[in-house]
Amino acid sequence: MSIKSVQFLYDDQNNPIFAVIPFPVWKKLEDHFLNLFSDFSPQSFLSQSDGPLQDFNEFLQCWDFSYPYNPSVKCPCCGKETEDWRNDPMCPFILTNANIGGLLVFHCRSCGTTIRQKHFRDHVALEFSPLVH
Repeated sequence: MSIKSVQFLYDDQNNPIFAVIPFPVWKKLEDHFLNLFSDFSPQSFLSQSDGPLQDFNEFLQCWDFSYPYNPSVKCPCCGKETEDWRNDPMCPFILTNANIGGLLVFHCRSCGTTIRQKHFRDHVALEFSPLVH
């Protein structure tokens, strides 16, 4: 096994974004890797991308429900909450999906729970899926 067996994946601008290593190489690196990233949590790397924000703006432009939009989000698993996810300097929630049909999907940065707000004509339904370890 040599370094030549490592494969790299590139984005549209030809920047490397992932390295794929064969399993035998991983087995040699696994303990070192796990020690190096012992404080790693997947949700700590979540960041807000522009795509969902553009979709959210379209969602607001199409808003014609009988109640005003409420930007508060609360995680039913860990209790983290914000009055306005858009302007909270701590960014406790990341918008990952939005559509004009009324669906907003957030990820809780604290525990990784997925929170879905389903906006209907006269109410909002809330659903969630905890992060499974």
